[in-house]
Amino acid sequence: MPPDHGAEIRQSARFLYLYALAAGGGAVAYVPFLTILLPLRVQVLGDARALDVLAIIAFCGAIAASLGNVAFGWLSDRSGRRTPWIVGGMLASSALLIAVPLAQSPSMLIALIVAWQLALNMMLGPLSAWAGDCVPDSQKGMLGGLLAFAPAIGALSGSVVTVKGFAAADVRLLWVAGAVVAMVSPVLLFGRPRAMPHLVTPRTVEGSEHGKAGWAVRRMWLARLLVQVSEASLFAFLLMWLRSLDPGIHENRAAGIFTAVLSAAVLIALAVGRWSDRTERPIEPLAVAAGVAAAGLTIMAMAPGMTAALIGYVVFGLASSVFLALHTGQTLRVLPQPQHRGRDMGVFNLTNTVPSLIMPWLTLALVPRYGFESLFAVLTVLSASAAVMLALMARRS
Repeated sequence: MPPDHGAEIRQSARFLYLYALAAGGGAVAYVPFLTILLPLRVQVLGDARALDVLAIIAFCGAIAASLGNVAFGWLSDRSGRRTPWIVGGMLASSALLIAVPLAQSPSMLIALIVAWQLALNMMLGPLSAWAGDCVPDSQKGMLGGLLAFAPAIGALSGSVVTVKGFAAADVRLLWVAGAVVAMVSPVLLFGRPRAMPHLVTPRTVEGSEHGKAGWAVRRMWLARLLVQVSEASLFAFLLMWLRSLDPGIHENRAAGIFTAVLSAAVLIALAVGRWSDRTERPIEPLAVAAGVAAAGLTIMAMAPGMTAALIGYVVFGLASSVFLALHTGQTLRVLPQPQHRGRDMGVFNLTNTVPSLIMPWLTLALVPRYGFESLFAVLTVLSASAAVMLALMARRS
């Protein structure tokens, strides 16, 4: 990892907090929609194969998100400016979200989701790279901890918009879009980050340094992919899994469980992120979190009923949320070339979207025949493999 020559320069707390709020807005843009509102919309369309339709939407949307994040990250590198892309993506994705009720068939809905994913990643790709331009290594653990707020806020928004009597189904999407604009805009208007020239000066990486940087990047990428396959499976099918245990469970209760887990993870991620900054040990917490996530999945696979299943989910949800938040901050540490940061963050974002290409077919292959228990057993192996890989990386670094 290159040394942080500007460690004495610290980014302002105002920017860090407003950036975390904007990242939360990015989560609000998709968490309540993909976990709760989209499955309900598919059911409204009346298609008897709702699980298949959701799997196709997840597959097509993941391809669009993958291409969009890399492309718009690269374009923001080339243009030398992040904020115009963020603004454009924020407005376009919000407009497309509001338009979802206009889709009157599964094919129309799939096409709209593809367009929405492209627009959403016009915002998310440059937004993630912007943190690398502005936050030094000495604050990346803190950044990761703050980013744990994002999924928690996203889940909280799902709980709010699904409260009985809060709003009609179509109006829920308008509330979500308005919340996104309200949360992302402040960092654009008032963030005013301190300049960090050492973080944006182009670098050429050659020889042994290139090999070491490439080794770290590849392992960080693969470890996140393995954990994200597990997280994505629960993200997309949480409501269906809970209803397989208790058919009468309301979508608002499912959203509430999701919110409670992610909210508790914020405090843990902040504490661990600060610890990793102080001790300069950024990888060990990632290895531990992946191992605990594997333990939670094991409990879920063996659970005899709802109570044990929820305990396992809480363990998994806390650990995986801490892992993903801290991993995002430390990814910015290992990327070697600032001039390609947007593009490279887009490649790392494939660890968020590729699981959506894998997970639907994995779920469809296992769950109908063997139940959710078989899926959790496979996911346990993946998370445990990530833990071992990162533990070895921590010993070498």
